[in-house]
Amino acid sequence: MRPLLAACAVLAAFAAASAEPPRREGAAKLMQELMTGKAAVGGDFTLTDARGRRVSLKDFRGKLVLLYFGFATCPDVCPTDLQAIGRAIRALGPAGDRIQPVFVTLDPARDTREVIGAYAAAFHPRFVALTGSEAAIRRVADAYKVFYEKVPLPGVLGYTIDHAAFTYVIDTHGRYVGIYPPGTPADRMESLLREELESSIGDTARK
Repeated sequence: MRPLLAACAVLAAFAAASAEPPRREGAAKLMQELMTGKAAVGGDFTLTDARGRRVSLKDFRGKLVLLYFGFATCPDVCPTDLQAIGRAIRALGPAGDRIQPVFVTLDPARDTREVIGAYAAAFHPRFVALTGSEAAIRRVADAYKVFYEKVPLPGVLGYTIDHAAFTYVIDTHGRYVGIYPPGTPADRMESLLREELESSIGDTARK
């Protein structure tokens, strides 16, 4: 994990420590694995995009991937973070073309391909929105140490989803390199992305 991204991870750890106790023991375990680096995080996966095409993480090799797990009816944290991602990419100007934002729904039962396509595109037109079966989503989430679970909710929706809200950074070779904690401002994200892009150019030049 690169130093600046590691600093973000530390901020996330503090946020997690001050939050309400997790609803299940597995949340603490996943967080520990993510923050300590004692377990492998990430890896390639294949899901379905808004057009019904099978898309793999390896399809984005050569670009820096910002990977976000959420759901379309999320009332606050998801739209806040996705908006920050979109703004950061726009602020990068031409360099933003080297960033690939990817949204993975944690609510495939309600988030149809049409729903997630329109939802993600509202934050940036190059967002790739992905879905799959409940089992497929769970496998990807577990690989990235993402805690999530359905929570009953009165009213029409019937439930919401509690989930860890991190933005995962995947380098140009498809490797997980760090996370941005929820609420990371767009200008801070832009600064970190510029450094990561410069670093990736240096890595390529040395090979």
